[in-house]
Amino acid sequence: MRLADLPVPAPLVERYAAAGITELYPPQAACVEHGLLDGENLLVAIPTASGKTLVAELAMHAAIAGGGKCLYIVPLRALAAEKYAEFSEGARVGIATGDFDRRDDYLGRNEIVVATSEKVDSLLRNRSPWLSGVSLLVVDEIHLVGSADRGATLELVIAKLRRLNPSLQVIGLSATIGNPAELASWLGANLVASDWRPVRLRQGVYHRGTIRFHDGCRELDATASKSDDLNLCLDTIAEGGQCLVFVNSRRNAEGFAKRAASAIRSTEPALAGYAGRIQDLATTELDRTLSACVARGAAFHHAGLRREYRALVEEGFRSGAIRCIASTPTLAAGLNLPARRVVVRDCFRFSGGQGMVPIPVQEYHQMAGRAGRPHLDPYGEAVLIAKSEEAVDELFERYIDAAPEPIASHCGDPGVLCTHVLSLIATRFARTEEDLASFMATTFYGHTHRETGAIDEAIRAALLFLLDAEMISDLSGRYEATEYGALVSRLYVDPVTAELVVHALLEAGDYTDMGLLQVLSATPDMPALFLKSRDMEGLSRFAYEREEELWMDFPWDSQEAFYRALKTALLLADYAGEATEEMICERYEVAPGDIHSAVTNIAWLVHAATRLASMFRPEFERPVSELELCVAHGVRRELLPLIRLRGIGRVRARRLFTNGITDPESLRAAGREEVGRILGRGIADQVFDHLENGGNGTGPEPPGGGARQASLHQFG
Repeated sequence: MRLADLPVPAPLVERYAAAGITELYPPQAACVEHGLLDGENLLVAIPTASGKTLVAELAMHAAIAGGGKCLYIVPLRALAAEKYAEFSEGARVGIATGDFDRRDDYLGRNEIVVATSEKVDSLLRNRSPWLSGVSLLVVDEIHLVGSADRGATLELVIAKLRRLNPSLQVIGLSATIGNPAELASWLGANLVASDWRPVRLRQGVYHRGTIRFHDGCRELDATASKSDDLNLCLDTIAEGGQCLVFVNSRRNAEGFAKRAASAIRSTEPALAGYAGRIQDLATTELDRTLSACVARGAAFHHAGLRREYRALVEEGFRSGAIRCIASTPTLAAGLNLPARRVVVRDCFRFSGGQGMVPIPVQEYHQMAGRAGRPHLDPYGEAVLIAKSEEAVDELFERYIDAAPEPIASHCGDPGVLCTHVLSLIATRFARTEEDLASFMATTFYGHTHRETGAIDEAIRAALLFLLDAEMISDLSGRYEATEYGALVSRLYVDPVTAELVVHALLEAGDYTDMGLLQVLSATPDMPALFLKSRDMEGLSRFAYEREEELWMDFPWDSQEAFYRALKTALLLADYAGEATEEMICERYEVAPGDIHSAVTNIAWLVHAATRLASMFRPEFERPVSELELCVAHGVRRELLPLIRLRGIGRVRARRLFTNGITDPESLRAAGREEVGRILGRGIADQVFDHLENGGNGTGPEPPGGGARQASLHQFG
């Protein structure tokens, strides 16, 4: 099927032709035949690299040509940025991934909006009017409906959007669904399922120098190393290919990258540039290790790295300069980063309370799907490593020949349901218990659970909690959100989180930053740091010596939760106290990416606490709003007057303060020459141009006071 023969805009056809794409792949043609361009719902279950994005783009441009508006939902912010760049040619495209209490009405001016499921959920809660005008919904990685931590949100977003617009066209995309017919039935969608790939994928198991495939065996030409994983990697590189190695921990990813770098010793000229860019920004030993590995052609990739470094590693791999990446499974979650060979080294992963458990089949297929670069590789290989001869057949049976697990809804989980029941009532999707049950019947959970007893009980339990918390009112069986409940829903925090914060605010004597950080670190919305046995002495001493600063008493029945929250609060207090990244990493045994993640989460929660304080403890509102800025920027309060100036971050603000420049007025008095001596002439010119062109220089204001609130875009 030729692209030029389809009813899509000519500029799109020309753009694809310029990229060498004139014919549709068989699965893409099947999508057209099943109504892709005619408004039909589709569930597209085809392998990675088989052209799912092109399918989505054809549908979106057809919808735009008919005057429609498109919403493209992705699971990751990095993936949102990638799709935003990809779709921006030929259409007005917006991106939304942060600030969970904003309507973002400006997004409605775009023809395509790319957003995470959580952001779309928050837009629904804040009643963004443009959402009712969406005519096409594309859900990338739709199998994540089955995710235990995020699946319910995605599922309910789909159900709400379908309720808002009954004529909405829905297209779900995935490479790994164990029960596609069931999911397609829920969506009322035509199912397009195929195993076709543009690059042939061979899956096998390696043992003692030989990869065994279903259609034969292949011996490695050379086994220079004692390590199976490194031999598989070097074999691919010797053929001119690239390799991804998936391992089960950050430490293992770093360890393999160091071994690979030592063995590869690449002299590719571009590597010096990538390594130098990392080294220029390096603040920790982890950063310097990554730079050294990249200089030799290897890298590691995991959530502990700063986002800038992950992006550089991805860029270097796509360019062909970096020959191999060792990664935790985060890399398999949707980013377009294929390789000739994928090595799945570790089939077991540690799980709290269970020890080492097998990885899911779906996860294996996600990783294996990265193998084979279209137009670059003659084939793709996904290879597992067996520890014994007996394990070879076991790995074939457990992973290669097994279908992904069926996805299941998590909407029935009472802990998950409470926040969504509040959202449904606050946005008036549901007003009675019968309305709630009726709405839940439209979800994937309702579609797959014909017996409603369990969900009815969970709904009643949620209603009782919300009534007791005074987040909703019962008007003879008709529920209304109170001012408090409506605020909690808009703030996009768990009602349990809000209750913990409000009780702490009401019961606290004097305000302390540590007290609030401790409470926020103990909420369901804040992932707490893990405890190590060597942490206990210092944490116990702090809790005893600084007891008057803490807002939570020591609970004898849940000591671990108390100490995890306290450890997390101390890390955040150190960051807001201007401790260096390297110092925090060493003190708490975390990575820069962990600091970034903790700051991202706490910044939003402190913002929510500011809004709650204004309602329940007004005298605390100002110090809480100041803490929001301190945490967001990593500065002490004394630097707040300087931090709003363009080009001034925590390091430059401290340098100015140390030199006696403490606010915009003293900065003006010092003049360009003096500020240039301290910060450099270029930065000084930027700061003074900002002041002269309307920068008010009055210091940061709390959100709602005229200044734009600290944005999640600042942190990720």
